[in-house]
Amino acid sequence: AGFIKSPLSQKRLTQDSVELYCEAIGNPIPEIQWWFEGNDPNETYAQLWDGARQDRVKINATYNLHSTSTISISNLTGDDSGMYECRASNDPDRNHLSKSPKVKWIRSQANVFVIERPEITAQVTEKSDKLILSCNISTPHPAITGHKWIHKEKILDQDDNSGVFTSYTIEGKREDHSGIYECVYEANPQIIGQVNISVRPQVTAYKQHEHGNEGDTGVLTCKNPSFPAVTTWSWYKSGHGLLENASGRYIIKSSGNKTELRILKLDIEQDTGDYYCNGTNSLGTGDATVNLRVRSRLAALWPFLGIVAEVLVLVTIIFIYEKRRKPDEVPDDDDGGSAPLKSNATNHKDKNVRQRNAN
Repeated sequence: AGFIKSPLSQKRLTQDSVELYCEAIGNPIPEIQWWFEGNDPNETYAQLWDGARQDRVKINATYNLHSTSTISISNLTGDDSGMYECRASNDPDRNHLSKSPKVKWIRSQANVFVIERPEITAQVTEKSDKLILSCNISTPHPAITGHKWIHKEKILDQDDNSGVFTSYTIEGKREDHSGIYECVYEANPQIIGQVNISVRPQVTAYKQHEHGNEGDTGVLTCKNPSFPAVTTWSWYKSGHGLLENASGRYIIKSSGNKTELRILKLDIEQDTGDYYCNGTNSLGTGDATVNLRVRSRLAALWPFLGIVAEVLVLVTIIFIYEKRRKPDEVPDDDDGGSAPLKSNATNHKDKNVRQRNAN
């Protein structure tokens, strides 16, 4: 067996997580184990298992063309500092209780240093339609080489200053910029603080006017784009009061910052009207209005029927006009009738002229 990838030493803060990776090759495919030795001089190596340390240790391994194994430890404490060892062997006697393996386990080591997390004081100050976000880190802390401000994984600002204080200014109102902002101290390890701009729910409707056909299912939707998320959603109807799932005709599905009301078998008289979605979080409530109009099932046919009616009227007018129209001249008939009569009259006139000339 031999290593093709070994774990790397890392520095982490308390409450963070760490992940170590190991990859070995051999024929047959080797087994990989993880062992740990703490910083206590009297402590010896102990094997780590999946679920160890109150289920904070997770080990994932695959054995295909070669062996790969990853160990991850969450919610780190100072006791997690020490030497982590990846061991690999493909000797058949490697795990035998009485026999010594012919080939010793090969080993690859990495140190994990867990540093006490410094405290970060974060705050938001409002001044003249501006929001000033600030972070201040306590000592001791690792050497700082710069700062970043991040919101929704987008870098808003960064510098290469080494100070313990950093700030970022936002133009606008609190309601327009709510969310989670991160102040990042570039160091080894990186230190991240959190600044929250919190407001009451800014509830909006997906559509302020919804339409549905009689007998179909109507769907009304509201959302809350602000922070923190809504903890309780409720729906009301004008002149009806609170709507509940238990009624049988209403189905309400809510999750975080979105809520949906489904109305089964829409009725023109009963369901037409204004609906109100109300969201509540720790800072207050917010609501929005959705107007629902229910149309008859025949409503979709009215445009078609109107076109048919127009065509029928037009055809009737054309028919009546053609019936009443007087022709300006009588059309010629080449097959008989007036044409032969005209020819006979002409011949008779010519015969009389010839007789008078003879006399």
